[in-house]
Amino acid sequence: MTLAIFDLDNTLIGGDSDNLWGQFLCEQRLVDTTDYAHRNAQFYADYQAGQLDIDAYLRFALSALKGRSRKQLDSWHLAFMDSKIKPIMLPKAASLINDHRQRGHELLIITATNRFITEPIAQSMGIKNLIASEGEIVGGYYSGEPSGTPSYHTGKVIRLYQWLEERKSSLEDAWFYSDSHNDLPLLELIDNPVAVDPDDALRARALELGWPVISLR
Repeated sequence: MTLAIFDLDNTLIGGDSDNLWGQFLCEQRLVDTTDYAHRNAQFYADYQAGQLDIDAYLRFALSALKGRSRKQLDSWHLAFMDSKIKPIMLPKAASLINDHRQRGHELLIITATNRFITEPIAQSMGIKNLIASEGEIVGGYYSGEPSGTPSYHTGKVIRLYQWLEERKSSLEDAWFYSDSHNDLPLLELIDNPVAVDPDDALRARALELGWPVISLR
């Protein structure tokens, strides 16, 4: 079955869910606001520059989840969805997803953002397949440590091939939509790469290679 693969942040939604989660935590005073806001902004700048230390970032992002009950975390996430995610949902993204669904394609979101943040977003889009960075869970609670290979940069390639192997599937005729130059390792493997509202580096590479460049904004 043909795969339609989507990056999430700044591709299917009009913002970065990881960065917005950090803003939400600060606004709700659920973390040490000044320090957390500064570090959140710095990590996002590092990501945009292609210099993100993904392990350090995941430890930072997962620290707010550490030791919290699932009930408490789910309550936070519901409020986060209402205040931060629903306002940046893109009708054109929903139409694109539906187009691939009607063509009988298997839908998959692959994102560097952790599963806690992204799984409810994927579910709200009707996409059941999700590859996301994972947080370690011990005794039903997040430990604050990442688990496995983060799905970031070349890690997206590693994680996708693991996913394909488990399903005895392939990348033949697959599509991949992304906004970020950080996804070039995967985009360059795909038969149908599409740059979506791309950053400058990805736009230049897409134009160089003749890839489609589209906007969902």
